[in-house]
Amino acid sequence: MRIRSGPATVTRAAGHLAATGPGSQDVCRCWPRVASAYAGPTQTCRGRGYPQEGCEVRTFPFSAVVGSDDMALALILTTVSPEVGGVLVRGEKGTAKTTMVRALADVMPSIGVVEGCRFSCDPLDPDPRCPDGPHDHPVSRIRPTRLVELPVGATEDRVIGSLDLRQALGVGAVTYEPGLLAAAHRGILYVDEVNLLHDHLVDLLLDAAAMGRSTVEREGVSVAHAARLILIGTMNPEEGELRPQLLDRFGLTVQIAAPRDPEQRAEVIRRRLAFDRDPASFVAAYAAQEERLRVKIADARSRLPLVNLGDRQLAIIATVCGAFEVDGMRADIVTARAAAAHAAWQGRLDITKSDIRAAARLALPHRRRRNPFDAPGLDENLLDQLLDEEPDPDPTPPEGGPSNGSSNNNSGHQGMRPEPVEGRVNSPSTSSGHTSTSSGHTSTDPGHNERIAAAGDTYRTRLFTAPGVGAGDAGRRSRALTSTGRTVGATPAGSSNGRLHLTETIRAAAPHQAARGRAPADRLRLAVPDLRLAVTEGRESNLVLLVVDASGSMGARRRMAAVKAAALSLLLDAYQRRDKVGLIIFRGAEATLALPPTSSVDIAARRLEELPSGGRTPLAEGLLCAAETLRLERVRDPHRRPLLVLVTDGRATHGPDAVARSLLIAGQLRGTGVASLVIDCESGRLALGLAHTLSVHLGAQYLTVDEVAADQLIRAVRQRRAA
Repeated sequence: MRIRSGPATVTRAAGHLAATGPGSQDVCRCWPRVASAYAGPTQTCRGRGYPQEGCEVRTFPFSAVVGSDDMALALILTTVSPEVGGVLVRGEKGTAKTTMVRALADVMPSIGVVEGCRFSCDPLDPDPRCPDGPHDHPVSRIRPTRLVELPVGATEDRVIGSLDLRQALGVGAVTYEPGLLAAAHRGILYVDEVNLLHDHLVDLLLDAAAMGRSTVEREGVSVAHAARLILIGTMNPEEGELRPQLLDRFGLTVQIAAPRDPEQRAEVIRRRLAFDRDPASFVAAYAAQEERLRVKIADARSRLPLVNLGDRQLAIIATVCGAFEVDGMRADIVTARAAAAHAAWQGRLDITKSDIRAAARLALPHRRRRNPFDAPGLDENLLDQLLDEEPDPDPTPPEGGPSNGSSNNNSGHQGMRPEPVEGRVNSPSTSSGHTSTSSGHTSTDPGHNERIAAAGDTYRTRLFTAPGVGAGDAGRRSRALTSTGRTVGATPAGSSNGRLHLTETIRAAAPHQAARGRAPADRLRLAVPDLRLAVTEGRESNLVLLVVDASGSMGARRRMAAVKAAALSLLLDAYQRRDKVGLIIFRGAEATLALPPTSSVDIAARRLEELPSGGRTPLAEGLLCAAETLRLERVRDPHRRPLLVLVTDGRATHGPDAVARSLLIAGQLRGTGVASLVIDCESGRLALGLAHTLSVHLGAQYLTVDEVAADQLIRAVRQRRAA
């Protein structure tokens, strides 16, 4: 069953539990007359990931999932060798990402733990520094491997643990309450939509997974405990990318998509319907395959220390990683570990080129990104060329095993799931979000005088912020009251969560000590109304709405190249500051919301690069579209403050009284209080100054396109000082 504890879900695999099919929820059979922690006994499950206590959850078997062979292989390799560093699964919605992760816990071997230890110490090798230790004469018990699910809204204290306030207020004892990292020790920590998790939490998870320990220094608590876990994250790239620095910390990555073969899709439907019709019978039909898979994983784990990783294999791995120009040495180390795990999984004691190839396909694609807009990918033709340069050594079989790895394919995982195909799965990515289109390309459509200009080089922009102090999600742009940052005050706890402000709590309790009968030698007597939470100020993320003029006037004097360079630079800045972005294009007779507000900045970059210019200038329509977009976003996300960035030369040529209508709408936008920025792309000697006039009516900050770059501001300040 899964136990909902705070903002997390702990899965204890028991009986015939596995994970559901694509786009579906676990099948739950609520037990009658069982008290639930949430409500009465007749409730149905809450939905994805959060069934109630007292519910029997039957999930789709791992070996019954159709396709997703690369993902299955990556999950198994990190299970065989947790030192690989976990798996990041990228893919579109409805591709069984969550399904397979949840099913993985059911095919992992059970583990022995010390009875009563909150940190799941191994009875055969207990942690001498365990906070619940020492375990001199441990009592062992066997339990299934645990799957702990971390939701996007989890807080830092829930992840790493914190002071147990009940013990502190009740008996005055400083007691550490373990977090999710402790619960996931020797198990799996699963983060769905990991790209939406705050960066500082992702850093905490990756550090713990890499170091194998979690250290807590907060609120008078100093605790370190073991946190050897398998970290698995899933994400939909359409909702935003992880930073390259965080991508590199995941050992393996997989890109999956729904099968296009009609027979495979039909088989997915067939199995899903069969599972929905009779979950118990369906799970029982795959029980033998699940058990064989569980045994094979255990055998591979025991074989892994015997796998020989010689100098020849190390040289091949170094050659491959060097040829793909990956940064640092983590790629080489992960590839070596994954190749050893693959050899153990295939029943071999020597690493062959097929093992290195399988490892490189999973360990290198996400480490080749040089720019945040680059898509992960690997040129498998180049990989094959590099591996073909060296002859393959004869594999040494394990004692009593087959003479080579091929004869071992008929047992274990093979037969339950096909091995990954040797063809191209991760398509080679030689282009990036900043790859320029053909310079000066003109549309072949005789009815349109359109031109697609190449974007100029991007640069570091100045910091543009929303005025005042907001209360949005943590980010890196505007000032805001957030969950992290410097302490600026305190507030009564009430029903909210947050970090305890110890000084203000004591100050609030001090005047009531006499009334509560405290003697001079007694401890401080606290009550719930005394609790104060810290108010912290940090930075928030904003909605950056780019409104770009793509009319014919922008094509003169290479203006469009400068406009695209400025817009792409602002997008890059928004990416680094974790903002949401939207893109509006106006040209011809209309304005188009080319990209609704999203966290996927790389999609906005691609739309900009493919943007043609030509036609009249419907400036008023562009402003109206921006006003409507901001109105809708204010309803969807009222706490996220917008920043409107208008890139134009100020001209308006479409419709009657085009300029007057534009200024009128600009004044109305100003009345909504939206923070705005006008970037003037007008060039040449005969400047009309229309963009400056527009900025006055809009109440916006005014800059020319040359002043967007941060180094221009620094240069201007230095020149003023020199004068």
